[in-house]
Amino acid sequence: MNSSKQSESSRRRFLQTSLVGAAATFATPAIVTARKTNSNPIVGSGEYQYEVQHSFPQLPDKYHWQTTHNVAFDSEGNLYVIHEGKFENPEHPTIFVFDETGKFMRAFGEQFVGGGHGLEIRNEDGEDFLYVCAYQQQRSFAKLTTAGEQVWRKGAPMKSGVYAKGEDSFPRKRDDNPWGRDRFIPTNIAFLSEGGFLLIDGYGAYRIHRYDRDANWVSSFGEPGDPTNKKDGTFKLPHGIWIDNRGGEPLVVVADREFDRLQWFTLGGEHQQTLDGFLWPANVDTYGDVMLVSELVARVTLLDKNNEVIAHLGTDTKRIQQDQRDTGGFSIRTDESKWLSGKFIHPHDACFDKDGNIFVAEWVATGRVSKLRRLG
Repeated sequence: MNSSKQSESSRRRFLQTSLVGAAATFATPAIVTARKTNSNPIVGSGEYQYEVQHSFPQLPDKYHWQTTHNVAFDSEGNLYVIHEGKFENPEHPTIFVFDETGKFMRAFGEQFVGGGHGLEIRNEDGEDFLYVCAYQQQRSFAKLTTAGEQVWRKGAPMKSGVYAKGEDSFPRKRDDNPWGRDRFIPTNIAFLSEGGFLLIDGYGAYRIHRYDRDANWVSSFGEPGDPTNKKDGTFKLPHGIWIDNRGGEPLVVVADREFDRLQWFTLGGEHQQTLDGFLWPANVDTYGDVMLVSELVARVTLLDKNNEVIAHLGTDTKRIQQDQRDTGGFSIRTDESKWLSGKFIHPHDACFDKDGNIFVAEWVATGRVSKLRRLG
């Protein structure tokens, strides 16, 4: 984890559309190996080898996983996992906390049931706080203590002028859940050094909103793109967001999911760079000079400081794409008997811990969080 991340944060609906266009790969050859040691598969190569421990944290019997979405760490090294939850089961928490060994500690977040999605943690004046994004009927974002106490919760920034009337209210009824570019359906948050943050509306307006340290809306940038030309600075489902501090100036990196690319911007929203060739990138994290990209089409990718591919980890892309073609859906995500050891199904989010281990949350029906223990 880079220094800015250690002091500020640690770490995100798969649409029923075709994966055919997501078959592109990077021009740079990836280093990919897989072998087993002590019954656990090893993926990667060289400095970047990892022992894969699937289903690392375990829930007590009174709880159960429901489509895991994002992972994050607090400053004490505890792991937080958010899942979507089921709207018809409002008493079941959406956020679970585990210690470094994967032992369950506590649960909370019932207010996000049916829409738990994005999760980030920042230390503010010595105290950790959770920032949560909720979608579906719960479309909103919130700040919580690590004990689950809600500091505030907000709906759409109506001052931005891009949202339909009522988009600042929540929760919505099950039969009143419209989607579109005038709707507010946030997915993830990135923290700014001065105390503010960026909120990405990945399923709604396809915009990035800037807020100050008091959670007041300041400005926004970005707009929906045209799939026929994929113009830089426009998006098709901008799902993940992160502040990239690996260069001379901090840049905003956006996982532009259905355009299969990453885009970099200045903090003011000026486009700087585009990198194509991903497979539905869902979110981003960094550790030193290494960037981690979770890709919903069955792989996790590592990039170096120059954004060249270091490795693709846990790749099972061809099988997942074939499943989509054969079934017209995603049957493997609901059938654990088809999950392969050392392979991913749908990585929705991934993050580093303080030691460079990787934790992956997958968009699968029964939920799964895997630990990739860094070797060497």
